[in-house]
Amino acid sequence: MMTTYIALLRGINVGGHHKIKMADLRALFNSLGYDHVQSYIQSGNVLFQSWEKKESLHEQIEEAILNEFGFSVPVILRTAGEIEEIVSSCPFPEEWILEAANASEHESLYVVMLSEPATDDRLALLQSYVNDYERIEVAGENAYLLFRDSVRHSKLAGQLHKLGEPQTMRNWKTMNKLLQLANGIREDE
Repeated sequence: MMTTYIALLRGINVGGHHKIKMADLRALFNSLGYDHVQSYIQSGNVLFQSWEKKESLHEQIEEAILNEFGFSVPVILRTAGEIEEIVSSCPFPEEWILEAANASEHESLYVVMLSEPATDDRLALLQSYVNDYERIEVAGENAYLLFRDSVRHSKLAGQLHKLGEPQTMRNWKTMNKLLQLANGIREDE
């Protein structure tokens, strides 16, 4: 059975660096033989289907991006099922989420997706940055972040590299949209 994947590229089209047009990125994924390729917003979210396993896909995609665009881009892969699990398993109480959303002018709930689970040692390095305005909960290869102020002003967000690399972060709205798009692909199977 084909698996629906979401490739989450880190650091493209940010601040004028590592620019990739989404049409070019979709064409690259199509050239790799993947099915039902579609992208979502300019930050590098590509949905596709493949018969291949996640491990081999990861290497193929990173190598193809380097060869096609001339620069290295970290890619985090999640299956549609994994995205569904991330969205359904938010560890923060709804009350906290609503309070943060009301207090912040920007998005307040984020997910950091890691290439491998964070260790307790790495998580401990972040604990001094957790406070009533910034919270983090780690579940395997994913870290949930809740900000009552902007992520742009967050000391915690500035230390996320301590969880391990590579990683990429998406806001809750994007995560839900990716799940919706992935479910649409799965329904077309």
